[in-house]
Amino acid sequence: MKAMILAAGLGTRMRPLTDHLPKPLLPVAGKPLIVWHIEALAAAGVVDLVINAAHRAAQLQSALGDGSAWGVRIAWSLEEPPLETAGGLIAALPLLGEQPFLVINGDVWWRPRWQELCAPLAAGDVARLTLVDNPAQHPAGDFHLQDGRVSEQGPPRLTFAGISLIDPALFSGLAAGVRPLAPVLRTAMQQGRVAGWHHHGAWVDVGTPQRLHDLTAALHAGTC
Repeated sequence: MKAMILAAGLGTRMRPLTDHLPKPLLPVAGKPLIVWHIEALAAAGVVDLVINAAHRAAQLQSALGDGSAWGVRIAWSLEEPPLETAGGLIAALPLLGEQPFLVINGDVWWRPRWQELCAPLAAGDVARLTLVDNPAQHPAGDFHLQDGRVSEQGPPRLTFAGISLIDPALFSGLAAGVRPLAPVLRTAMQQGRVAGWHHHGAWVDVGTPQRLHDLTAALHAGTC
């Protein structure tokens, strides 16, 4: 199985920290945020990685190289301009192959549970989303989860964690270019083709300097 780490965002909410450093390289407890993902994937045996990059891409490539320092192989998908999530995934499909692959937002932190995420997709499904309890900054949530199926309708609502298993068929017939992921997922949900699971473990959307500071403090204190 391959994995793609999404790292092409501009990091505007993280300014001024991202004025001179791409967000995935911001340190969390002494380690770049993206390296937490790389090490977790390597430990799970997922060693073929694709990373997309746009903002300060050269810094990312210089810091991570080919991935050999962590026992993985990194292929780079460079975007100019940034293509948003679905657009970036479509552009990277030649590197990802024809089998389902993992997708992880570069600006989240979590304690992985690979068994639930990486189980084979059911026939006809094109995605399995990881959902979490709604954080304080997103109380309304995103989607409804019932009996392992994800839809837009119905309470309670949970938040999409930015972590998923995706079949390339999700993008069948879609042209390349700038394209967000949410509308693509919603179409698949309406077709009953999106599964999900509720992750109850540690997860943080590292979207602001304060959340970055709080996460680092929690890791140093051993509470996260």
